[in-house]
Amino acid sequence: MSALRSQIGAELSLVRRNGEQLLVTLGIPLLLLGFFGSVDILPANTDDPVDFLVPGILALAVMSTSMVSLGIATGFERSYLVLKRLAATPLGTGRLISAKTIAVACVEAIQLVLLVALGLALGWSPASANWFLAVAAVVVGTFAFAGIGLTLAGNLRGEVNLAASNGLYLVLLLLGGVLFPLDELPSFLEGVGRITPTHALADVLADALTSSGVHTGSSWLVLGAWAVVMPIVAARTFRWN
Repeated sequence: MSALRSQIGAELSLVRRNGEQLLVTLGIPLLLLGFFGSVDILPANTDDPVDFLVPGILALAVMSTSMVSLGIATGFERSYLVLKRLAATPLGTGRLISAKTIAVACVEAIQLVLLVALGLALGWSPASANWFLAVAAVVVGTFAFAGIGLTLAGNLRGEVNLAASNGLYLVLLLLGGVLFPLDELPSFLEGVGRITPTHALADVLADALTSSGVHTGSSWLVLGAWAVVMPIVAARTFRWN
């Protein structure tokens, strides 16, 4: 247990010292929610833009932590042979993965608290929110995005993985329907957006927090499929060096 606790501390320390990761995981979602929640420029179908924004930005925060932050850090650790050395220590692969998972969960918990607090400050009123369902959606979404991030990290060089993770983050941000409804996109892009894990998570969170989900049943199926398939792909293709 002491080895696991030490590794969790090391993982969290690395996150704190990595400024660009903190910018992605904490700064960007807060900035987007603060800005777009304060100006009435979004083509949303709600009276208050913050009601549309909060679920989407929460989904974006999960993606930034589970896919981008975890994937980039793991990719460079793999490139520098850190993972290979750690896996050969008494820590073992199981506790290494557990430490990374717990570190991601800690960062996500901080994100969710900050984003919900900012949303409330901007006038969001989740009177009928189903928080249990929302947390379940975040857990499933974490598996989905972590699978994507680890698939990239386990197969690409560190620098290539960095570019690919950030590029995919931008694509999913634009196609995920977190800043504007998908029906504002051309029909082809709208169809692509509906099968992305970002839109699926945002849609089920919208249903849980504001009862405004659009295709909740199909979104749960899409999110569940990503959460099952991508960790399997990551496990089968991951190369430790």
